[in-house]
Amino acid sequence: MATDFKDPFQAIVDAPFDSALSERYLVYALSTITARSLPDVRDGLKPVHRRLLWAMRLLKLDPASGYKKCARVVGDVIGKYHPHGDQSVYDAMVRLAQDFALRYPLVDGQGNFGNIDGDNAAAYRYTEARLTQVAIDLMDGLDEDAVSYRPTYNGEELEPELFPGMFPNLLANGAAGIAVGMATSIPPHNAAELLSAAIALVENPDADDAAVLAHVKGPDFPTGGLVVDPPAALIESYTTGRGGFRVRARFEIEKEKGGGWQAVITEIPYGVQKGKLIEQIAALINDKKLPILADVRDESDTLVRIVLEPRARTVDAQVLMDGLFRMSDLESRVSLNLNVLDKDRTPRVMSLRDALKAWVDHQFVVLDLRTRHRLGKIDDRIELLDGYLVTYLNLDRVIEIIRTEDHPKPVMIDEFALNERQAEAVLNMRLRSLRRLEEFEIRKERDKLAKEHAELTGLLESPVKQRNRMKRDLGRIRDRYGLDTPLGARRTTIEEAAPTRDIPLEAMIEREPITVILSQRGWIRALRGHADLAAGETFKFKEGDGPAFAFHAQTTDKILLAAENGRFFTLGADKLPGGRGFGDPVRAMIDLDGEIGIVALLAARRGEKLLLAATDGRGFIATVDDVIAETRKGKTVLTPRIGHRLKVVRPVPPGADYIAAIGDNRKLLVFPMSEMAELSRGTGVQLQRYRDGGLSDAIAFVLAAGLSWPMGGDSGRIRTEADMGPWRTARGAAGRMPPTGFPRDNSF
Repeated sequence: MATDFKDPFQAIVDAPFDSALSERYLVYALSTITARSLPDVRDGLKPVHRRLLWAMRLLKLDPASGYKKCARVVGDVIGKYHPHGDQSVYDAMVRLAQDFALRYPLVDGQGNFGNIDGDNAAAYRYTEARLTQVAIDLMDGLDEDAVSYRPTYNGEELEPELFPGMFPNLLANGAAGIAVGMATSIPPHNAAELLSAAIALVENPDADDAAVLAHVKGPDFPTGGLVVDPPAALIESYTTGRGGFRVRARFEIEKEKGGGWQAVITEIPYGVQKGKLIEQIAALINDKKLPILADVRDESDTLVRIVLEPRARTVDAQVLMDGLFRMSDLESRVSLNLNVLDKDRTPRVMSLRDALKAWVDHQFVVLDLRTRHRLGKIDDRIELLDGYLVTYLNLDRVIEIIRTEDHPKPVMIDEFALNERQAEAVLNMRLRSLRRLEEFEIRKERDKLAKEHAELTGLLESPVKQRNRMKRDLGRIRDRYGLDTPLGARRTTIEEAAPTRDIPLEAMIEREPITVILSQRGWIRALRGHADLAAGETFKFKEGDGPAFAFHAQTTDKILLAAENGRFFTLGADKLPGGRGFGDPVRAMIDLDGEIGIVALLAARRGEKLLLAATDGRGFIATVDDVIAETRKGKTVLTPRIGHRLKVVRPVPPGADYIAAIGDNRKLLVFPMSEMAELSRGTGVQLQRYRDGGLSDAIAFVLAAGLSWPMGGDSGRIRTEADMGPWRTARGAAGRMPPTGFPRDNSF
């Protein structure tokens, strides 16, 4: 038997590959943009959300009714309206029910709908749901021809193209989506503030962005927190429709007995999963990236409570929180990209004012359609009431016609000038409606409807009446979600704060007193506590070794080491070896050759000044901040001339106004410190001139207090020369013999 055979190659169309691909990809892109990823500016919903709420409405799952299984809802949605995967539909439904995801939930869930830790919801066969009052307000008007309907994907039923209700869902609940070549990200806002701004736009349709932002303070996240951007940044974001918001966790400090404290996080940024946040903070502790934090505990129940324990009570709370804001999701950025579908289904980025104005314009369209629908209903009812009144006026004749005529309808139409619908209504009346009282009730109802008809007709003809009606309706919804209601109260605080600071290294270290000791052979160590240096406390050294430098410091200090070649090195006081043994060679911690001597070892004090001088008598003033080195190689600060070396490194005391210098030739001079150069590096200027030898010592002091030096021996006495006039001269002079009793080693 012969069979028809069609060559498949005959169906091949010869077309350029790029045009065929672009046409098909364009269809896919448009479908993704308009029917999946971007919300409509008028109701703020994507098709899947709209279909979910529509299906629940048809199942009569209003707030006053009982719950029904989510499986039933999901089945209706994917079977009638949304031919996609059941899991994606259920995930969308779950999000509509999560009070930590949606500022104003549209679904009231019963069962496990997930939590802020990031745990998933139970399967849809276990959970139940119904609509919330917010969803009812959003769909209000669907029965009044306020929006258009379109056939479902299989043409068997109808579904609304959008929702007409007076709840500003787009901005109140926000939206997020990624389409093809574009995306949207809209944070939630406070409905009462949005409705107040909408009323302002009704009163003045030409109101600018500033008028809208006078009501809308900023985002209002369901999880609370603080928006810390400056007002200018908020205005810029809302005016352009693009930008973002820095959102911080809310915390409080709880004092404990004994002076201790702990920080308690009570609100976390929007979109951050609490479980992952705690893991992130725990990783900072384990990796020792934040040494001032000792522990993190989750003590949450229905409310968030994350406890942070500092390493010590001396830790600055703000420094700790700044570190966490910088290194964890306790501060996150929520982007704003107000990309939506306008009334023509065209995607575009709007400002906050434009989006709210588009919603207000939509409400006027809905008001017009609902008014016309109501007028049609009134006209239909009045038509029937007029027929009833004719019946009562001619009741006996109507009864006679019904009893005697085989086909009473045409007779009644001809005799009483009724239309088809009126005659049918009269014939369908019940006998009990023929009471005399019923006639008065019909007249009363007709008069009432006629009055309402006149009011609605006037409403359609008067823009002023429409604006007044709109303001009244918006005010009624605003009262329902007012700032004084549990649901409407603002949760997020708008509070400008500075960007998180770089945490200084000192803040990462527990502050403890230590005594730093460097021996003559270069062995360094740090004893715990402040040893009594004045009492000449004996420190242990290796045989043949002895003390070179000893001073008090804190573990948070930087230790400066100055070498004879003019290089400065920096050591962390917390990194110094303990005082149990003889310490460690300091040259193993820095790149310093063994033949180069150490001139000074002292604690760095930020902002302090140092007097530096070489053996040739040249030197300058440097600040501590300029001599701190970041590497093992150190930093060259003073460059001695050939054959000379760095000799003097002394802190400049507060208020010092003069410098004293003495040479190996035992000549002393005093000159104003204003004649000294302040440099960050170099050779410097000449302090004192010598014929033989070089500089022995130099010091900065307060002239009015005189020059002091220790007396010889173990007496510990100090001698002060009050009148330094004989030695005052210009910088670079030779000087003269020092006062009687000045130390023979020519050292201050």
